[in-house]
Order: sequence, then C-alpha cells, then structure tokens
Amino acid sequence: MTNAIETGQIAPEFSLTGDDGKVHTLEETGDTWTLLYFYPKDDTPGCTTEACAIRDVYDEFVELGVTVFGVSKDTITSHQAFKEKYNLPFTLLSDPDGEVAALYGAAPKKSWFRKGSVGFSRISFLIDPAGTIARVYPKVDPAAHAFEILSDVRECMSA
Repeated sequence: MTNAIETGQIAPEFSLTGDDGKVHTLEETGDTWTLLYFYPKDDTPGCTTEACAIRDVYDEFVELGVTVFGVSKDTITSHQAFKEKYNLPFTLLSDPDGEVAALYGAAPKKSWFRKGSVGFSRISFLIDPAGTIARVYPKVDPAAHAFEILSDVRECMSA
C-alpha cells in the first residue's frame, strides 16, 4: 500500500459521523493538534489493544490539546458498543464507504478471492494546528503507538 498523504502536505478535510451521532470535521478541531487513526475493525485484538492504549494515556493527549479520532468502516452502532465496552473517551468515526480512508491512503487493496470487505489498514496521521500532516505512521505497533505519538507531539511542540 502506498500512502496518499505524506508529511508536510495539507491534510484532506473530512466529514464523518461519530459514535455520538454528530458529524465531525477536521475543521472543527480549529487550531489544535489532531490524531487521526485508521483501524481495521471494532473489538478485534489489535484494534482493541490500540484503542485501549490511547484510552490509557488520553488525559495526556487532552493536556497537550490533541483531538483524537479513530476511524473505521464499522457502523455507528458498532462504534457505540466498542466505545462502551472499553470505556473509550475519544470519538470514533464511521467511514462506511472508505472515501476518507482512500484520501489518506488507509483503504486496503480489494481482494478478489474473498467475499465481503476488508477493514482499513492500520495507519495514523498526526495533524498540526495549521492542518498540515506533521507525522505519518504507516506501521503501527498497537501497544506502543499512543506513547510514540505523545512523544512526537511533545517534540513537534518544542521545535
């Protein structure tokens, strides 16, 4: 998979419905940092590990002024159940057609051998307050990812 977006590029705007039933956009984050992380499927082992790791340090993201959005193809109902089951404090966005994922290079290649669709690739983007991609994380270790991002946010803020 090739990234459609690279560090230094302007982040594509999006408009997706969240687990709260509201439509969320990149523009709404204003002049704050944004973590936009794409993941394959709610309530699967790697995705749960990643979401819970972000949850466990979420207060630090808030202190740094980082808005966190998780994005998958799952339905709002699925997101609500996943969020409730693991007490996730951040917004999960539904991209059922994969349009936003495609803009960010997170949509997987389609398989001609299997019926049904495959979830998104596990990839994250750290977006600075000006709307520019500050970091791209194409290879995510679900357990360590939250700490990596926090470290990068601090580094970017001090630069």
